[in-house]
Amino acid sequence: MHYVGGKCHCANIGVELGLVNAPGQYQPRACDCSFCLKHGAAYVSDASGSLRIRIEDPKFTARYRQGNALAEMLLCARCGVLIAALYSRDAQVHGTVNFRVIDSAAGFGSLRPVSPKELSGDQKVSRWLELWFHNVEIL
Repeated sequence: MHYVGGKCHCANIGVELGLVNAPGQYQPRACDCSFCLKHGAAYVSDASGSLRIRIEDPKFTARYRQGNALAEMLLCARCGVLIAALYSRDAQVHGTVNFRVIDSAAGFGSLRPVSPKELSGDQKVSRWLELWFHNVEIL
């Protein structure tokens, strides 16, 4: 397992990722929706890996649902950094991380454009369950 971590600009929200493969084998998915474009977001996840999100002060978190409102975007309300996208199903949280918050982001592969806005809600959920981290811990 390969472990990488990172945090938002003010360090209020941190992430710890456990990846099955070396970071260079992952191509962050650059979403073309208007929200992600405005944040410069590109996402990395590993359905066989692990994700832990640590929040120092919950009052400085923001959650935003956009598009079809199935996923919840997690942002730091203090510094404005987009951290992750989360989806809850059957008491289980699935998630993907904006790779730009990862300290060693330069070690990942090249960005790969994706266009989830072309997918139906059911297609999005199916894709998330296939690609995103399962059993995300939020502490």
